[in-house]
Amino acid sequence: MITQADALRTAVSESSSRSGVSWAAIFAGAAGAAALSLILILLGFGLGFSAVSPWAGEGASAKTLGISTIVWLAFTQIVASGLGGYLAGRLRVKWANMHGDEVYFRDTAHGFLSWAVATLVATVLIVSSAGGAINGGVQAGASVASGAASAVGVASASSSDPYGYFVDSLFRDNRPAPVSDDASHGIVTRIFAKTLGTGGQLTADDRAYLAQLVTQRTNLTQSQAEQRVDQVYGQAHQAAEDVKVATQKAADTATKVAAWTSLWTFISLLIGAFVASFAAIYGGRRRDAVEWHDVDHLGQHYAAPTAHTPVR
Repeated sequence: MITQADALRTAVSESSSRSGVSWAAIFAGAAGAAALSLILILLGFGLGFSAVSPWAGEGASAKTLGISTIVWLAFTQIVASGLGGYLAGRLRVKWANMHGDEVYFRDTAHGFLSWAVATLVATVLIVSSAGGAINGGVQAGASVASGAASAVGVASASSSDPYGYFVDSLFRDNRPAPVSDDASHGIVTRIFAKTLGTGGQLTADDRAYLAQLVTQRTNLTQSQAEQRVDQVYGQAHQAAEDVKVATQKAADTATKVAAWTSLWTFISLLIGAFVASFAAIYGGRRRDAVEWHDVDHLGQHYAAPTAHTPVR
């Protein structure tokens, strides 16, 4: 007949020679946490993309999407890490006759390790699964932005033909010969692009030459044509400045968003680590609260001692 004392000695002997880390429980909790994180992150991406609209004044604002992303990330960390920590604590091996502080430390360590493994696995899964969707959305947004910029910018012409302006200057005459509309438009575009690219003002020669091209196709005098050249070039210069300012604002906004995203991701991960550790403690206590029974060879029942008895 196995006595309670024999069972206690056997449990103490096994616990003293057994590792304090239950890797099976840790990996089980990490697998559950990683899978739940992947599901929730993909759901968040779907909800986020469905809330975005390419039409002005429709869909959620950037501020709303940013706050929603932060809240969803924190919610994902709390739920997934809590599940992983609880599984790691509940499925761990019992530690017999263990001091209460040591059990508390081991449960905390199991929850933290399950969170760490789950974070690494979830990062790989999320990057591989959601990377295509994110790249598609970014490329679509970049296409819209580049289309809007090209509609008001003329500096791109100089990059496609960097020597066009100098070639035109080589054959320039005091009194330009009549040319087709396409040719004159190309000359004006290259002069504007060259001047706007340097951020300066039209030179006296360019201004006079453009005025001569205008007088060929209008009833304006030379002085009136020069006034029109100044007016139109001022409008083009203002449009280029607006594009430059908008680009700088977009870059500044993107930098701030990246900084806030990194900060809140760091905070969310810390929350996840804490929740996983706490859930592992709760799961371990639930695991140790379960009493197990055995039957000796005579059919007599006895209750074995609990997994650990705090020693004070």
